[in-house]
Amino acid sequence: MKQLHKQSSPNHWRDEAIPSSQTPPYSPKTLKHPRSLSRSLNYLLKEQRLLFILVGILIGSTFFILQPSLSRLNPSEPKPPIPRSISIPIHESRTVPNRGSKKGGVGRVPVGVGRRRLRIVVTGGAGFVGSHLVDKLLARGDDVIVIDNFFTGRKENVMHHFGDPKFELIRHDVVEPILLEVDHIYHLACPASPVHYKYNPVKTIISLLNYKTNVMGTLNMLGLTKRIGARFLLTSTSEVYGDPLEHPQKETYWGHVNPIGVRSCYDEGKRTAETLTMDYHRGAGVEVRIARIFNTYGPRMCLDDGRVVSNFVAQAIRKQPLTVYGDGNQTRSFQYVSDLVDGLMALMGSEHIGPFNLGNPGEFTMLELAQVVKETIDTSARIEFKPNTDDDPHKRKPDISKARELLNWEPKISLREGLPLMVSDFQNRILNENEGKGNK
Repeated sequence: MKQLHKQSSPNHWRDEAIPSSQTPPYSPKTLKHPRSLSRSLNYLLKEQRLLFILVGILIGSTFFILQPSLSRLNPSEPKPPIPRSISIPIHESRTVPNRGSKKGGVGRVPVGVGRRRLRIVVTGGAGFVGSHLVDKLLARGDDVIVIDNFFTGRKENVMHHFGDPKFELIRHDVVEPILLEVDHIYHLACPASPVHYKYNPVKTIISLLNYKTNVMGTLNMLGLTKRIGARFLLTSTSEVYGDPLEHPQKETYWGHVNPIGVRSCYDEGKRTAETLTMDYHRGAGVEVRIARIFNTYGPRMCLDDGRVVSNFVAQAIRKQPLTVYGDGNQTRSFQYVSDLVDGLMALMGSEHIGPFNLGNPGEFTMLELAQVVKETIDTSARIEFKPNTDDDPHKRKPDISKARELLNWEPKISLREGLPLMVSDFQNRILNENEGKGNK
């Protein structure tokens, strides 16, 4: 108690020392009155503050009004260069996908303006035709994704692009779904030679190879196209005409196909793929293109795929007799691969659905073709006749008037011009093949 009293006593004395009369009365803090309008105007007018504000507004307005005009009148201002790989000559016009439209239509690009770089998928891009298409798309400046399971394609066909940052390669079978974000899809994946699609016809129809590739592969690619709003091109075939009763064949011809023949796994598979493509277009608004490809030849064909041009060339180089099936009077039309690639790209870039015949209307009998091969490779080569195969079409010649009119496309390379280019490629590969056998 003593301690408490001692601690409190000094305070008590201080309180008593101050007279109560001198204690200031408590009052709340007085609020500042809001600044009147006259005081605000006085502040602005004082020391010419208003003049500086008006001058600042005038300078800013003048800059934003005159800046676009000055940029147009100043030719010396540097402009970013357009990459050479995607530039367009001043006299040309191009079309590009209009991603803003509901169906991904095609918009016109003003003359002299660079084309937008596209992201493109090529299924079967390591195959014969696909690899040449990839070459042309990359040379144009696009980003290209190749999808291939290497059943008939070869990695060697695209190895020269491995260092290109615009190129991607995915080992994948299109009978299984895949998710990608692209602008265009070229669907080429399909075993196209008789040797490949006749190897196991039952399996071809119900399982892994052709029919499932044509139907399930096309279905998967169409589903992807629908989800991402891309454009889809189906590479169909002249085989949809079967053994035709119309000559030459127009796109309006419905064909004459044996549905239970040895070739039907390929013929009917492609016909079904065309049906699926048009159903997706009509029912789901998918933007599609259909090309019917006639006989094509050129470098990178499989050496022993059973096609007549590759057969004749390989046999002549190996000093074997040229095998002609039947009497040799059945006809075919042969286009060089670069002409076909130009046609596919013209179709994809157009506003037309198709189908379009893409082939060379020059017509040759098998005996005439054998003679051209002999003249090109070995004039001493002899011809050997064998029984004809089942359902072999007797005549095949495209009517390309539709492609000429709507796509401004027609083949430029004749058989006698293109064949030596293919022969050179085959000679190198057969030589390497023989050297490899000798080293074993």
